[in-house]
Amino acid sequence: MLKEGVILGERYEIINRIGSGGMADVYKAMDHKLNRMVAVKVLKPEFREDKTFIAKFRTEAQAAAGLSHPNVVNVFDVGDDRGVYFIVMELVEGITLKDYINRKGKLSVKEATSIAIQVSMGLEAAHNRGIVHRDVKPQNIIISTDGKVKLSDFGIAKATSSNTISSNVMGSVHYSSPEQVRGGYSDYKSDIYSLGITIYEMVTGRVPFDGDTTVAIAIKHLQEEIEAPSKYTPNLPFALEQIILKCTQKSPDRRYKSMAELIEDLKRSLMDPNGNFVTLMPLSSHAQTVMVSQDELDRIRTGSAEAAARKEEQSQSPRYSKLEDDEEEEEYGEDEYDEEDYDDEYDDEDDDDDEESGGKMEKIVTIGGFVVAGVVICILIYVIAQAMGFVGGRDKEPDSSASPTSAPVSATPTPVDSDATSNTEEDLVTVPDLLNKTVEEATQTANALGLGVVSGGTEPSETIEEGKVCRQDVQPGTQVARNTQITYFVSAGSGKVQIPTGLAGQPRDAVQSSLASLGLSASFSEQFSDSVPEGNVITLEPGEGSTVEAGTTVTVVVSKGPEKAEEVTVPSVSGYSEEDARRILEDQDLKVATTTASSNKVGIGEVISQSPAGGTTVTVGSTVTLVINEEDAAAEPTTEPQGDATTAVWSCNKSLNKPENYEGGVIRLEVIQKINGSEQSVWSEDGMTLGDDKWPYPINIEWDAPSDASAEVYILISEMDSAGNYQAISKSSTFTADKS
Repeated sequence: MLKEGVILGERYEIINRIGSGGMADVYKAMDHKLNRMVAVKVLKPEFREDKTFIAKFRTEAQAAAGLSHPNVVNVFDVGDDRGVYFIVMELVEGITLKDYINRKGKLSVKEATSIAIQVSMGLEAAHNRGIVHRDVKPQNIIISTDGKVKLSDFGIAKATSSNTISSNVMGSVHYSSPEQVRGGYSDYKSDIYSLGITIYEMVTGRVPFDGDTTVAIAIKHLQEEIEAPSKYTPNLPFALEQIILKCTQKSPDRRYKSMAELIEDLKRSLMDPNGNFVTLMPLSSHAQTVMVSQDELDRIRTGSAEAAARKEEQSQSPRYSKLEDDEEEEEYGEDEYDEEDYDDEYDDEDDDDDEESGGKMEKIVTIGGFVVAGVVICILIYVIAQAMGFVGGRDKEPDSSASPTSAPVSATPTPVDSDATSNTEEDLVTVPDLLNKTVEEATQTANALGLGVVSGGTEPSETIEEGKVCRQDVQPGTQVARNTQITYFVSAGSGKVQIPTGLAGQPRDAVQSSLASLGLSASFSEQFSDSVPEGNVITLEPGEGSTVEAGTTVTVVVSKGPEKAEEVTVPSVSGYSEEDARRILEDQDLKVATTTASSNKVGIGEVISQSPAGGTTVTVGSTVTLVINEEDAAAEPTTEPQGDATTAVWSCNKSLNKPENYEGGVIRLEVIQKINGSEQSVWSEDGMTLGDDKWPYPINIEWDAPSDASAEVYILISEMDSAGNYQAISKSSTFTADKS
């Protein structure tokens, strides 16, 4: 393990360890050259002298370094420094999809489909570069803190040439395709099968095939039909179920032809969830049992037994830290690499050229050698067992004093309950008591006995302190096969949890996820808010920081955004008395302001004009200014003092655009007309503050001026300064006023 502060390649400063796998440790580091945080995968010391492992390590980097895609964890650099081999990768802050599923139980259809699309896009980029991942599973899918989904750990991927290759890589057996289990042809359609199993788990909260041992699960992939996911999620849309079933066809030819085709159907399922657009063989035939020969079955079992033996041998070394698949998934999604996988895969790589030139004859000779060796071994076992008296006559009883290693050997295949061909007493271990231990202590205790552990999540406990194991799925003292995986549950304390602070202002879904992870339910209500964006949380009840019982329902108030102001159409009140006009406008929840002018068209005290004009739509509470006639122009016709021209009624109807330099202050509008050679203000309206929604501002007015005045007028806009005086800020273009 590298110490903090160590610098690799004169560039990468180790900060701390964030993950560990069977082959490598992952560290958070600072790239001093580019001044950014990165993840550095460092080969473990026990493997640095092994050329096979080093080749594996470099090939992993070469396979992943060719990829650059938003949905793939990018590889930046690879190198070695003083015997330390390392890969520099993108640092992704977040959790694995496996942990996310464990927290939520089941994902919503929309969320699962979105994740599946992003993973498919990452796989599509890999396939386009001739790279098959071969270990697609939730543990290798990371959901970053910003919600982006990234596919990680191309640890057992291999770049394919134009000729397809075979591989004995098993990956993780829960998600392995039938062809991977059988050790045969494996290509991008194997990734499609594994992704289908992953989608199945997202929407149901469980894997379709499970068992006590990897061999038992592998055989189910080969021989059992997959149960329809709608059995566990009754409301699952028809289209998504058909997509899952097509991905998990046992025959690769019946699966999707490419990731692009799968992505297209996934996107379409969001728009047409109940559509029947997925081309799929009938359920009765889509997962027909694959007939496995006895020779194939023996090879599967033997492979698992050899892998278990290797792990047991290595676990005796104080430098070897045994990790089970799926159990030590930390922040970066690092996973264990099975030593057998390395040997098998790189034996394949070293022999690729030979395979191309050797043809089928070499394969036949190799398989024949295995068969002969197997027969010889079986004969020797039988002869030795018979000589020692463990097999023979039916009536012969075994010696009760025989040692644990002298259990009878059965030549007939029996139901598989361990990774070995059959269980002897030596294969069985006693499950230890993990209660009241920390996760680290429980892991070490189980690993020392050849057992794996996996987290089942947290749950309240009145007797076990928070952070320690409070329950295990297999009771202490139980005899189980070596390499059995024990699920443990960590105490969340006495059943009381504290509502986190900082939830107010976050999106609704994020708050719901945070509460769910604490075992709390959420009840939602909505209200308008001018300060909190629509869809984000305003408040919680009980409030942030409150301590409540697990299972408590928290009322979450979500913002509907600003309340839209109610609008109303301004009535036309020209010709009405001031009293009647005021009553009509106030009945519409409008405010009224008045000014005076003279007109011979209406009686004294009646409305000459209004602003805004009748028929204009305004916000409830807006002010309508009325121009009231202050003298009887009809009884005493007026003339302008300048010249002998008779007074006429002028009018205009115009929309006024907002001045560029208007900053929202109080303004005055004036109509400027040239009379007897000089410009005069013939109409005005002041005391107004107009928001952005009031522009363009309608002008529909009348005024009295000499009939021989200029018909060309313009509107002057002035804004009140800090001293209360109006200063001109803009004027409209000149336009023609009407005269009557």
